[in-house]
Amino acid sequence: MTGNDERSWRQDNWGIFEELPGDLMMWVLIASELLVFGAALLAFLAVRASDPSGFASGQAKLDQTAAAFNTIVLVTSGLFGGLAVDYRKQGHRSRARWCLLAAALFGAVFLAVKGMEYAHKWEIGIGIETSDFFTFYYLTTGFHALHVVAGIIILGLVAWADSERNMETGVSFWHMVDLVWVLLFPIIYVLR
Repeated sequence: MTGNDERSWRQDNWGIFEELPGDLMMWVLIASELLVFGAALLAFLAVRASDPSGFASGQAKLDQTAAAFNTIVLVTSGLFGGLAVDYRKQGHRSRARWCLLAAALFGAVFLAVKGMEYAHKWEIGIGIETSDFFTFYYLTTGFHALHVVAGIIILGLVAWADSERNMETGVSFWHMVDLVWVLLFPIIYVLR
C-alpha cells in the first residue's frame, strides 16, 4: 500500500471517529472505564447469584431514597453539561461556563449525599468487610465517586479552557459518569 492509499484507507475506515464529539483519546478512556465498570457489575451479579439472601439483606440496609435523589442530581448535571456544549456551539461562552459550573455543583451535591450515606453506614458499623455485598457496594460506588471527583475537575478545566472541542471532550466524560450511575443504581439499590 502506498502512502496515498494508506491515507485514503484511514479516511474511509476511520472516518467515523472524526464524527465523535471531543477528543478520540477521551473516547478510548470512556470505553475502557465502561469495560471496568461492566466487569465489576458482572462480578457483583455473579456473587449475588451465589448468595441471594445475603445480598438481599445488605440491599435492605441501603438508602434507596438518597440513591434515587442522587440519580436525579446526576442526570440533571448531565443536562447542564449538554446545554453547555450547545451554548458553546452557539457562541455563548458565558452561558456555557455557567452551565458547566451548574453541572459541577450538582456533582458536588452527589458527593455530599454519597458521603452522608457512607457516614451513616459506618456509624451503624457497616464497613467494606461486613459482607460480600458491602465489599462490592463500597468498591463500585467508591470508584464511581472518584470518577465524579475527576469529572468535576475536568468540567472546571474545560470551563477555563473553553474551546468547543474541550467542552465536548469534558462533557463526554461527564456523561459517562452519569451513565455508570444510571447502571449502578438499579443493580445495587433496586433489583432483587
